[in-house]
Amino acid sequence: MLQPVLDWLLGTHARMPFRRQWADLRHLRVSPGSLGKRIEVALALYPCDLLFVHRDAERGTLAERAEENADAIGGDGSVANVPVVPVRMMEAWFLFDESAIRRAADNPSGKVALALPASRSVERLPDPKGALEQLLRAASERTGRRLEKFRMGPAKHRVAELITDYSPLRQLSAFAALETQLVSVLTEQDWIRPR
Repeated sequence: MLQPVLDWLLGTHARMPFRRQWADLRHLRVSPGSLGKRIEVALALYPCDLLFVHRDAERGTLAERAEENADAIGGDGSVANVPVVPVRMMEAWFLFDESAIRRAADNPSGKVALALPASRSVERLPDPKGALEQLLRAASERTGRRLEKFRMGPAKHRVAELITDYSPLRQLSAFAALETQLVSVLTEQDWIRPR
């Protein structure tokens, strides 16, 4: 779900296009274990110029997760990297675009009122994933068996794909930290778009 967010950020700040690939380690017979081992395996299987490491902050702080990511990656500078650490869960970043939620629920002209949380409060929501699912169910305006057949997983991913402007997230601490870190890395690597 974070790929559209990262694509938007790179399109906003990078001077050249990046070809992205998700390092899917689910196919491995044995889990690599620690974050450091997972990163090591990911880099071996998916060599890259720029690595994004996603970890939800959840019980920890943004700074703690970012430090854990940095420790796991190591400071040898062999690959440029950016930590992606939403405060609770990444779903909090998709709760601001009513149109995308309605379209992802296959009901773009829906009339039911959607109670989107205030943008500044999404990082404090106890269950952003549940909030997004509740909004999608409401936006679908389905009931009974039709609601039971609603495919929540694809709908959540579609919300992220349908959002075309993530700039409203700049008021959130975790998103602002991600953008700042990305701009810093792009500048260090001379990949930044000229202003």
